[in-house]
Amino acid sequence: MISVDEALAHLFSLVAPLDTEEVPLQQASGRVMCTDAVARRDQPPFAASAMDGYAVASDAVRPGARFTVIGEAAAGHGFGGEVGKHQAVRIFTGAPVPAGTDRVVIQEDVIRDSDTITLGDALDDNAYVRPAGGDFRVGDRMQAPRILGPADIALLASMNIPAVTVRRKPRVALISTGDELVMPGDRPGPDQIIASNTFGLKAMLDGIGAEARILPIARDTRASLSAAFDLAVGSDLVITIGGASVGDHDLVGVVASELGMERAFYKVRMRPGKPLMAGRMGDAAMIGLPGNPVSAMVCGKVFVAPMIRAMLGLGTERAPRLTARLAHDLPQGGPREHYMRARLDDGVIAPDTRQDSSLLSVLAGANALMIRPVDDAPRKAGELIDYLPL
Repeated sequence: MISVDEALAHLFSLVAPLDTEEVPLQQASGRVMCTDAVARRDQPPFAASAMDGYAVASDAVRPGARFTVIGEAAAGHGFGGEVGKHQAVRIFTGAPVPAGTDRVVIQEDVIRDSDTITLGDALDDNAYVRPAGGDFRVGDRMQAPRILGPADIALLASMNIPAVTVRRKPRVALISTGDELVMPGDRPGPDQIIASNTFGLKAMLDGIGAEARILPIARDTRASLSAAFDLAVGSDLVITIGGASVGDHDLVGVVASELGMERAFYKVRMRPGKPLMAGRMGDAAMIGLPGNPVSAMVCGKVFVAPMIRAMLGLGTERAPRLTARLAHDLPQGGPREHYMRARLDDGVIAPDTRQDSSLLSVLAGANALMIRPVDDAPRKAGELIDYLPL
């Protein structure tokens, strides 16, 4: 068996950043921008009023000063003339500050009588003017790579960028294997269960930028598995779930090898998820995940998600780990790195008392995977320990 880090190194060697494509800005949310975006305009493009009030020359401002109002400026409708020292322009938020003015006196500090305003006695020092280019200027960059979120999209729009270059979404084929499986909604026989792993993995992988598709269940025959692999042609990553062990009915490795898979490794020193297989099959990377539902989901988090990030050009790093304080003592750990379903509350983490790899209800109730290293020494309550957030 190899370690988790050794397995990750092998997996990263099987993939590379994918090619790029240009997408309209309205379709770019959640995508990985892979070239810097360069601002095409200043923002704001002119000095703009930050409040409703009156634009005046700051050197004429003092309590009780009087000004003659000669016009109005609103957003999208600036005042075109020059404003004298004792003149004012009624101005609204977002409007260009007129020539000859450099301060906005807010309307609450002004008394107006026809075309004359008088400033109040309690004036603050704020000019209420947003300087031209105060947010960004032509040539300023949004650096890549980055996963584009809502704030990024808004910024790109204001930079006058209608489309961005992004990594193509990794195409992932998900194949459940086993005679015991039926799809959700079907009527299972007396010896059958519902296939759940592909649905959980699809949700996970789609959520981090992949495009996963669930293929028909492959039965425990060479012909059925070969047909499933044929349907996966064109994928960047093929994931099988179940059948990757060494039992009489575990045919995934045999059939994959017959189809030309170059195996990179088999078995990882971890719990859950020991029977993990990986290699290349034609143009695609291939991973054989264990069939226990929690094992498959944990391996998806620990191994598959970092591979997807690598394919998106986000680097070859393991899933980032955080630390929390233990809620209670723990006994000596085991010979495999253990990813324990746990609850994290207010910086304190407690593993569930049930860690069987078939219990999806425990996984659904967890918000963290607490990590115990190989042969971890006994732990005391309050000690720091690593975890992966869920």
